[in-house]
Amino acid sequence: MISLNLPKYHFKLKKEDNKVFIFDSIRKKYLQLTPEEWVRQNMIQFLIEEKNYPKSLFSIEKGIKVSNTKKRVDIAIFNKNRQIEVLVECKAPEIKITQKAFDQIARYNLTLSSKYLIVTNGLEHYFAIIDHSNKKYLFLKDIPVYQK
Repeated sequence: MISLNLPKYHFKLKKEDNKVFIFDSIRKKYLQLTPEEWVRQNMIQFLIEEKNYPKSLFSIEKGIKVSNTKKRVDIAIFNKNRQIEVLVECKAPEIKITQKAFDQIARYNLTLSSKYLIVTNGLEHYFAIIDHSNKKYLFLKDIPVYQK
């Protein structure tokens, strides 16, 4: 897989029927290794290893309803009060991060009211904090470290 703009992590990989699978430590199962899954697994490890978010607070591909349509959030991280604190939208490395990606995660956030948003393709990462009172997001240089 392509080298990403994240620290290097060790992953359990296996090959079956000429397909490569990666072990998801949150869902505790192997998933087919696609470019987007590679970004998602690396971002999960980044948030755990570098930002100290506990594995127990993660939900991966969480189903939500947006305008009567079923959608899935790539990564949702809850706080200790079981409210979503961080939403992450992952794209494959070859997908350019555009306003469309932010619009997608912002629509999800209308339902979820997360404090932080992350949009990444593994090469470019955008971090934002939501200013709910003024209905806008403010870009950050980095996502904050988890606070207990």
